[in-house]
Amino acid sequence: MSTSAKQVGRGEGLESGVAGRVIIRNLVLPVRVGVYRHEQSTPQQVRINIELTTEDPPQPLNDEIRNVVNYEEVVLSVKEVLAQSHINLVETLAEMIADLCLADTRVVGVRVGIEKLHAISEAESVGVEIERFRSNH
Repeated sequence: MSTSAKQVGRGEGLESGVAGRVIIRNLVLPVRVGVYRHEQSTPQQVRINIELTTEDPPQPLNDEIRNVVNYEEVVLSVKEVLAQSHINLVETLAEMIADLCLADTRVVGVRVGIEKLHAISEAESVGVEIERFRSNH
């Protein structure tokens, strides 16, 4: 690197605000979801996509996992929700996942996609996608 090129450290010359995204793509899990009798008796494969919008951390990252939103914790929380009980609507499931993601105050927005992989034989998948944001953003 040229000695004339200015190096900008984290936070120097940058506006504070939204820092980035945490992305969980194509998480496929068995889920008890659906309004039809056959969906209530047997779990079905569902694809879940989650995109979290995060704010700048108030302190340097220091290469410490506690200073970032941990995608593994998000996945474990989703699995806990899925293990609780049958859910009628994929819309309800998406809202539940959005709520658990927004429980982390570092998350200012979330996009959740839920797709049933075998609901319609002629389609690769069917589902919903929602976006939710903190009221102060």
